[in-house]
Order: sequence, then structure tokens, then C-alpha cells
Amino acid sequence: MFRRLGNPQRKAGSDQARCAYARGLRSLGSSAVTVPPADLDVSPCHGIRVTTGDYEVEPQVAKPVEFLRAALRMYDLMGYRGFVLTLMNGYTGAPWSELISQKPGHYDQVNYQIPIRRPIREARGQIEEAPRPKSPAGRRWIQLPPFLAVLYEALLEDCPRARVFAGARGAVLRRGNVTRRFWRPAWDGDPDNTDPQKRTPPVLAGFTFHEGRHTHRTWLSDDGISDIGRAARLGHKLPGMADVYEDLTPEMKQRTVKVLQARWETSIAQLTSSERAKLLAIVPATPWRHHGA
Repeated sequence: MFRRLGNPQRKAGSDQARCAYARGLRSLGSSAVTVPPADLDVSPCHGIRVTTGDYEVEPQVAKPVEFLRAALRMYDLMGYRGFVLTLMNGYTGAPWSELISQKPGHYDQVNYQIPIRRPIREARGQIEEAPRPKSPAGRRWIQLPPFLAVLYEALLEDCPRARVFAGARGAVLRRGNVTRRFWRPAWDGDPDNTDPQKRTPPVLAGFTFHEGRHTHRTWLSDDGISDIGRAARLGHKLPGMADVYEDLTPEMKQRTVKVLQARWETSIAQLTSSERAKLLAIVPATPWRHHGA
């Protein structure tokens, strides 16, 4: 693929000339590249992107009723905190690291908001608090729709631990453990179980926690929430001058929680009678009618 240029014994030119020559070679995308002598310390392939040519997997988008059904299963597997954690994933768009970092005393009970300040990160098997979100836009408040505010506050009332979503002994939840033991069984079901009594169909097979974030953004887009409304909620920075001249208004926030509340109410109507009975047994206070809903 590579062949040497000219006489191998010839003397190399100046460093400046060789570097200029290498920069020119890097701009070439041909299958055969002529390279300068071996003493040149700049790779001519630098900056060339190589891909396999495979199609990227399209993220899955869950329906509100699918999120609710998965949350009901998470209740059976993980208890009330698993139920709320699943709905928080779909209705806030916050990633795993931001949700499990929540502390009871940080919740804004006046505006029904959770703060995003110091996400939890896992590195080389260790769990630690990041000093800040990945970008300035990631430092934000996320307002909960009325039904979710009630569910979250009920969890806070019975939360003696340092974090809202903690393990049975108060330890920080590990994403891999929760995914393997609870999340995958809830979403994937057990359709191949030989016992008909234990056989359960999937809700949305293979659905991941990160796809909950993608789902949330898609819901907001479908409901006509503006770019700045979506970006502010998800902690994204708007491109170009839009980030300078556009601001999130209280009216935009109210519209966002309103459309999310409507999706929750629609999902309840789509449950079976047995599923609705189970939901009422978990949350008898009918939270969709609280906090001004």
C-alpha cells in the first residue's frame, strides 16, 4: 500500500519542508499513499477516519404505556424505588449518573424540581462524585410533571439514606447490577420460560436506560416543544447564536410539564383493568390529580 519516494539514500530536506509535505499527504484519501523517508516523524494517515461501513443501530423509542408497564414490573423486582426510578428515566430524560446522585434534601418542593449538580461516575470499578456536570449546560434544574412530583415526594418521605436511589444497605446503586438483576427482566420479560405461569412477554426487548433519554427527547419533539425547551431540560448546548439570544421562559417550562402529564394520563387509559388495579395498589393517592394537574 505504501511505497517509498525517490532514492532511499538521498538526504532529507529541512524540517519545515518535510512537515509541509506530510500535511499534504494527510489530505489524500487514495488507496495508495506515497510516503517520505522513514525519518519523518508525522504519520501520513493522521486524521483519516476509518469505519467498518456497518449501519449504526437506531435507538429504540418507548411509548408512555410501555414505560408504565416496565415500571410496574420494576416494582415487583426492585420495590417502589425501582418503580419511581423507571418513570424518572422516561419523564425527566436525565441519565443514570444524574438520577442516582439525587439527595433527599436537594429537592425543590416549591417548584417540584430536582437539581443536577454532581453526577455519580464509575471509573475502574470505583464510584465517585464528579465535581460538576460534563458541560456548563448540564448544570440545571429539571421540573417534574405533577404525577411524578407526587411519586417522588412519596419516595422522599420514606428515605432514611443519604441518596434517594440507594441500595438496600444505603450504598450507591451500580448500573451493571441494576441492569442485570432488574432492568433487563422488566423490559425483556421471560418469553421462553417452560413454566406457563412464569412466562412473560417483553415490554420492549433490549431497551436501555440511555434510550430512555432518547425517548424523552423524542416525546418532547413530537409534542412541539422548542429546541431551547428540549436542550434546557436535557442539559444540551444550543448551536450557534441560538445559545446567546434564546432563553427558556416559565411558559415554556409549564408547557413541557403539561405535555408530559398528558402522556402519563394517556398511558393509564391504555392499561388493562388488572394493570390499573395494580397501579392503584401501588399509588392509591391518584397522583395524576395532585399538584394542580
